[in-house]
Amino acid sequence: MTDRGASIKFGLAALAVFVLMAWVFGWFPPMWEWLKTRNWGLLDQQIINGVQLGSIYALIALGYTMVYGVLRLINFAHGEVYMVGAFIAYYIAEVWFEKNSINIWLLLTMMIFGSMIVCAALGVTIERIAYRPLRNAPRISILITAIGVSLFLQQSLLLVFRVSPPPSITEQVNPFDRIKVDWPLFGELTFAGGQLAMFGMSIVLMIVLWWFVTRTKTGRAMRAVSHDFSTAALMGIDVNKVVTITFIIGSALAGAAAMMNATALGTPLKTDYGLLPGVKAFVAAVLGGIGNIPGAVLGGFLMGVAELMVVWAGYDMYRDAVAFVILIFVLLFKPTGLLGSTAVEKA
Repeated sequence: MTDRGASIKFGLAALAVFVLMAWVFGWFPPMWEWLKTRNWGLLDQQIINGVQLGSIYALIALGYTMVYGVLRLINFAHGEVYMVGAFIAYYIAEVWFEKNSINIWLLLTMMIFGSMIVCAALGVTIERIAYRPLRNAPRISILITAIGVSLFLQQSLLLVFRVSPPPSITEQVNPFDRIKVDWPLFGELTFAGGQLAMFGMSIVLMIVLWWFVTRTKTGRAMRAVSHDFSTAALMGIDVNKVVTITFIIGSALAGAAAMMNATALGTPLKTDYGLLPGVKAFVAAVLGGIGNIPGAVLGGFLMGVAELMVVWAGYDMYRDAVAFVILIFVLLFKPTGLLGSTAVEKA
């Protein structure tokens, strides 16, 4: 029996034992009682909310998957780049400018571009200082460095940003109202205007990224470097330039996601604001196939829907745990992800 076959059997056995114990000890209500208590009328609404949330995870996951595709590096500081983007949006909206004296659309434009530019600069700085000197080092060294950069940013930025009390972007910056649509098949659905705009903007950014990667000379160079780093360098491609552009794009997408999410939801900001979204986006990238751009998008949407399905099922206290459950199942049953390559990776 292969190691993978043994892992699958062990995983199924562990799942069966868990379900049996849950049933015997009454950890979950009986299935028929659970089905009766669910509000089936909210199922379609939660799916829509999950897709909107998934668009944010997809944008963050694209940063993970692009960097991994080029450098075979998991940039665990990516969540902190996302956090910085949210703070920059807050400072532009609430501190540096008088929001009541600026056109709201101009303010939103300044917020999203400001977050993207600062995050892009931070991403390039991290790559130049922390990752480039270790490019030929053992992978464990780069992994430890990535974790260290993440912790360093979380703690050091306590000295830079105002975090007590945790600030948030006020509703005055969000000009979108709730939209109610009565559909014959689904009944009345409610869309938060800010989240709908967030979803639309995320789709636009993904389409632009797809066009850039598949239709431009730099995009072709990125794909070449992703396929074989050393051979691409021998063929005359400036690999350092490609790596820099990869960090710029991935970090800028994280900044855009942070600005939209912080503005639409008004969540209080702390220096660990990007920790959980970063972890969930990483799982989304693994789910879709780390290093695969369409896979990151697919994984992000599936992650968002799965999280909101847990909330709909009545276990909202476990919504953050679903990412780790998905990660375990992916590693057990399909380690390459849904759209990942099965080719053997070079040492």
